[in-house]
Amino acid sequence: MLAPLVVALPLLGSAIALALGRRPGRQIGISVLVLAAVVVISAVLLVLVDRGGTVVVHVGGWQAPWGIVLVVDRLAALMLLVSALMLLGVLLFAVGQGILDGDRETPVSIFHPTYLVLAAGLFNAFIAGDLFNLYVGFEMLLSASYVLLTLGGTGARIRAGVTYIVVSLVSSVLFFSAIALLYGATGTVTLALLAERVPQLAPDVQLVLGLMLLLGFSVKAAVFPLSFWLPDSYPTAPAPVTAVFAGLLTKVGVYAILRTQTLLFPENPLSVPLLVLALLTMLIGILGALAQADIKRLLSFTLVSHIGYMIFGIALGTPQAIAATIFYVVHHITVQTTLFLCAGLIERVGGTTSLARLGGMLKTAPLVAGLFFVGALNLGGIPPFSGFLGKVALFQAGAELGGPLPFIVIAAGAATSLLTLYALTRAWNMAFWRPRREIEDYESPMLDRLTDDPHDEGTVITKTISPLMIGATTALLALTLSLTVFAGPVFAFAARAAAEIEEPAAYIDAVFPDGAP
Repeated sequence: MLAPLVVALPLLGSAIALALGRRPGRQIGISVLVLAAVVVISAVLLVLVDRGGTVVVHVGGWQAPWGIVLVVDRLAALMLLVSALMLLGVLLFAVGQGILDGDRETPVSIFHPTYLVLAAGLFNAFIAGDLFNLYVGFEMLLSASYVLLTLGGTGARIRAGVTYIVVSLVSSVLFFSAIALLYGATGTVTLALLAERVPQLAPDVQLVLGLMLLLGFSVKAAVFPLSFWLPDSYPTAPAPVTAVFAGLLTKVGVYAILRTQTLLFPENPLSVPLLVLALLTMLIGILGALAQADIKRLLSFTLVSHIGYMIFGIALGTPQAIAATIFYVVHHITVQTTLFLCAGLIERVGGTTSLARLGGMLKTAPLVAGLFFVGALNLGGIPPFSGFLGKVALFQAGAELGGPLPFIVIAAGAATSLLTLYALTRAWNMAFWRPRREIEDYESPMLDRLTDDPHDEGTVITKTISPLMIGATTALLALTLSLTVFAGPVFAFAARAAAEIEEPAAYIDAVFPDGAP
C-alpha cells in the first residue's frame, strides 16, 4: 500500500501547509518532511518492483476497470524517485532564497501548498493506471503550475501565465477528446484493457487515436511545432519554479508519449512522423538557443532541442532505444534542473541573466562558475558525462535499426550536441571569463544579432546567495555526476524497464492476474 502514499502525502501536506499559513517555519518543515518521505517511499518501491515485479493497487478495493488502479512498474518507480529528489532539492533552494528575500519571490503561504499540489499531480501522472486518472494528474499540474508561474504578480509573469494556461487548456481539451474517442471505440479507459483492445481496432482508427494522444501530449512535452509557448513562459518565473518546470513538467509529456505509444500501439504506426518531429525539435530548438542573449531563454531553447533526443528513442521503438531513452530522460531531468538553478544563482550574483551586462563573475563567484561549467559540459555531451553516454546509446540504437531517416536524425543529434556545447560555453565565457571592465566597451557583431529577453528592463540588481542555495545546487549537480559514475547499473535498470515496457502482456497480467474482464 505504499503507492497511494506518494500522492496522498503531498495532498495532506498541502492542506496542513495551507492551514499553517501564518507559521512559515512550520510550513517549510511540513514540505521538506513530506518530500523526504516520498523520496524514501519511492526508493523502497524501486527496489520492490525491481525484485518482485509490478506493484498494483486497486484504490478503495474497487477492482479495475470499475475502480481507480495505480500501477508502479520499473519505469514509474524510477520517475517517482528522480522527480522526488529534484523536487526536494529545488525546495531547499527555494527555502534558502526565501530566507534572504523575505519570501517576496516565493511567498511561503502560497508557495508551499501549491508546490505540494504540483508534486502530487506529478506523482499521480506517473502511477496512473487509466487515462482519466492521468488526465486528473495533468490538471493538478496545470492548476498548481499557473499559480507558481505568476508568483509575485508582475506584468511579465501574468502575461506568460495567460499564454501558458491557454496553451495548456488546449492540450487538455485535445487529451480529453482522445480519451472520449478511446472510450467510444473500446468501452474503457483502463490502460491494461486498452492494451488488449486498441490493437484489435482497424488500422485507420488506431492511427487517428494515436495522433490525438500524440498531439495532446506533444504540447505538454514541448515537441516542435507545439513548443512555441515554452521560451516565453518559463524564464519569467522565480528561479526555483523555472527549475521545476524545465526539469520535470515537460518530462511528464514525454513519459505519457512513451507509455501510450509502447503500451497501446506496439506496432509503432507513428514511427516515421515521430522521427521527423524529433529531427525538427532538435534543430529548431538549438537554432533558437544560438540566437539568445539571455541565459534563461537560452536554456529554455536547449530544453526544447533535447526533447528531440527522447522523441527519437521513442520513435525507434526497439528495446535498446527505449532503454537509452529512459536513461536520457533521467539525465536530462537532473542536468536541466541544475542548470536553471545555476541561472538563478547567476542572476543573484550578476544582477541579471543578460549576457550583454554580465562579466567578471569568475572572480566574484568561482563556485557558481564551476557549477554552471560542469553542467554545461554534461548537457553538451562531453565524455565521460551522462549526456555523452545517453546520446551515444541513442545513436547506437538508431544505427542498429538502420535506414536513411534514422541516420539523418543521428547526424542532426550530433550537430545539436555540438551546438549546445557552443552556445553554453559562449554564455559561460561572456558571463564568467570576460573581464567586467570590458562590458560597456565590448563590441561584438554576434552579440548585436542576439535576442535578449523582451521583458528585461535593463536593470542590474545584485543579491546575496545563501549556503543553502549553493548546497542544494551542488547536491543536484553531484546527482547528475553520479549518473556517470553509476552509468552501468542505471543502464542495466533502464534495460530491464525497457524489456518490461516492450511486453504489454506483463502490464496486463499485473493489473488482471485472473484475466481481463
